[in-house]
Amino acid sequence: MSQAETKPRTIGQQETSRNLDITPHPSVKHCADKVNAKYIHGRPEPELVPSRYALKVGAIDVTVISDGVLSLPGAMLGHNVDKTVREAWLEDMFLPPDVLEWALNVVLVRSGDQTILVDAGIGAEFPDLKRAGKLVQRLDDAGIDLSSVTDVVLTHLHMDHMGGLLVDGVKEVLRPDLRIHVAAAEVKFWAESPDFSRVSMPPGFPDALRESAKRFLKEYRNQLRPFEDEHEVAPGVRVQRTGGHTPGHSVVRLASGGQRLTFAGDAVFQVGFEHPDWYNGFEHDPEEAARVRISLLRELAANRESLLATHLSFPSVCHVAVDGDVFRWVPGPWEY
Repeated sequence: MSQAETKPRTIGQQETSRNLDITPHPSVKHCADKVNAKYIHGRPEPELVPSRYALKVGAIDVTVISDGVLSLPGAMLGHNVDKTVREAWLEDMFLPPDVLEWALNVVLVRSGDQTILVDAGIGAEFPDLKRAGKLVQRLDDAGIDLSSVTDVVLTHLHMDHMGGLLVDGVKEVLRPDLRIHVAAAEVKFWAESPDFSRVSMPPGFPDALRESAKRFLKEYRNQLRPFEDEHEVAPGVRVQRTGGHTPGHSVVRLASGGQRLTFAGDAVFQVGFEHPDWYNGFEHDPEEAARVRISLLRELAANRESLLATHLSFPSVCHVAVDGDVFRWVPGPWEY
C-alpha cells in the first residue's frame, strides 16, 4: 500500500465518488466561476482576520462564527420589484448590481453545561463555492472541539444552514447523544415533496436543496428532536417557529440577566430593513415571509434587543430602529 493510500484524511476532505455524486447544476457552477473570477481578494493564508466574534447575553456566552461568503445574483434580493429599482438600491449601498455577497453566519452558544451550535453552514459539498464552507476550519481555529457540542439548533433545512453537518468526518466526531432541534413542520416539508413553486432561484438550486435535505434527514434521523411551535433548548435559550421562509423556519431567542438577543436565521436580509416587503428568492411563501419579517423587526425595535442574522455582514450584531414606515439598521457597538 502506498504512502498516499495510508495517509489519513482530515475532516472536510471529500471522497472523489461523493463529489461526483453531488456535482452542482452547470448554472450554479457558472455563477460560482463568474463570481470567483470577479471578486479575488488575494488574502494570504492563514487568514489575517479570525472571523469570529464573542459577546455575552447576561450569563450566556455567544460566539458568532463566519462560514464564509456565498455569492448569488443580485435579483435574489427582491424578485418582486423592478430591476431598475433593485439596482438603484444596490448602487446606493455601494454594491454591484449583478452579484450580492451573502455572509454566512453561525452562532455557538454556551448556557449552563450545554454547548449549542445554531446552524452549521453550507459544508463542503460544493467545491466551486470557494469562499464558503469554512465552519469546521474556523471552529478549529477558535479552539472549539466539535465533540463538545451537546445540541444543534437548525433554523431550517436549506443547505447553507445544515451542510456543515454533512462534511466528511464530522458525524464521527460529534457526540452520539447529540440532540438536533428542528421544527417538526420543517422535517415534514423536506421528507415529503417540498414545494418550490413560489421561489425564484437560479437553475440547479432546487435540486441541490432537495438532495442535501434528503441526505441530512437520512443521516441524522436518530438525533432529531422535532418541536412544534416553541422549545427551550437550554436555560435562556429558546427556539421559536416563524414559518414563511420555509414552513418550519425558526428563530432563536436568548434571554439572561435582563439582556436579550435574537438570531433571526433567514427571516431578515440586508435589504429587509428598508424594503421588508421585497421577496427573497429562497422564500417558499414570500407573503408570509414578509409578514414574519415586519412583525419581528417591529418587536425588536420596540424592546431594543440585539439582532443577529445569517446573511447580514459579519458579525451582524445590530439593533433595529423604526424609521417612518420602514426600519433602520443600527450597528451594535464593537465589544473588545
